[in-house]
Amino acid sequence: MLEKIILQENVDAVKRIVDGGTRFVVLSHKNPDGDAVGSSLALCRYLRSLGKECFVVLPNRFPDFLAWMPDATEVLFYDAEPEKAMSLFNGADAFFCLDFNTLSRIGDAGAAVAACSAPKLLVDHHPQPSQEFSVSISHPVACSTSELVFRLIVRISGADAVSSEMAQCIYAGMMTDTGAFAYASTRKDIYLIIAELLGKGIDKDVIYRKVFYTSSLTRMRLWGFTLYEKLKLYNKYNAALITLSHNELMRFYAQKGDTEGIVNQPLQIKGIRFSCFFREELPGKINVSLRSVDDFPCNAVAAEFFNGGGHKNASGGELCCSMDEAVELFRAALRKYKCELTQ
Repeated sequence: MLEKIILQENVDAVKRIVDGGTRFVVLSHKNPDGDAVGSSLALCRYLRSLGKECFVVLPNRFPDFLAWMPDATEVLFYDAEPEKAMSLFNGADAFFCLDFNTLSRIGDAGAAVAACSAPKLLVDHHPQPSQEFSVSISHPVACSTSELVFRLIVRISGADAVSSEMAQCIYAGMMTDTGAFAYASTRKDIYLIIAELLGKGIDKDVIYRKVFYTSSLTRMRLWGFTLYEKLKLYNKYNAALITLSHNELMRFYAQKGDTEGIVNQPLQIKGIRFSCFFREELPGKINVSLRSVDDFPCNAVAAEFFNGGGHKNASGGELCCSMDEAVELFRAALRKYKCELTQ
């Protein structure tokens, strides 16, 4: 039996809002990953199974390797259709906010959602949620928001309410947010949930291939170039840095998702405890991805140096500066955290 980590009062509050409403909008963060997309699509399908109108609105597109998920073609992207999104926002009885802990994480849509009077229900596994939400289901112990969506559905309606299509999305979210269960996945409840999802008839091997075995030739060449030419070790600090400039991304025709997971690669090198990846999305605008192992808190580094945050072993941020300036910030972070990195 699963441990009941979601408070009953929060389950009851969500149920009251769902029972009393007819139209809902599900939101997730910018640059949506597998957990953001999987949890959103699963919850949307569940609400529709109750006879509710429901729409998923994401700030921008997700990678092509997630497009196979049931109902993925129905997702509305705020950056492409802001007026249509605003119409949905204005007609919503409530918002479900998944896989982010503050409305600023949904970009330009955040201010629009904040201005709406409808309740905002948070379901998330990131630490330190803001106080913007009417109901806050926030549990960093969970491996993913998809895990929490499964738990919420089961607590409200029982396990029979989880369809095969929902199960596919939930499994994909759990799998991608744990590196195919390579990290943040030692709790036995995770595998009890997986057993339930397998009982719905999902094929976990097919899902794995759909997510991880869909690389283009240009993506493979980008990874080869990056690991050979752009990976630098800082052995004195047990750390590694990968940088990709905007011009280098253009050289390999990089698409959304092409660098997904590359920040994890240096952690396979013996002795490396901390990995950082700078991706220059546009000239002067750098996306920061951080990963660590053991007890090193890369989220503290993200918050202090890179305008970000996240989990202890997986976090991110953003910089508006040159690549050289970003590298200097990284070096400053190494100096600040030398003791923690080398102990």
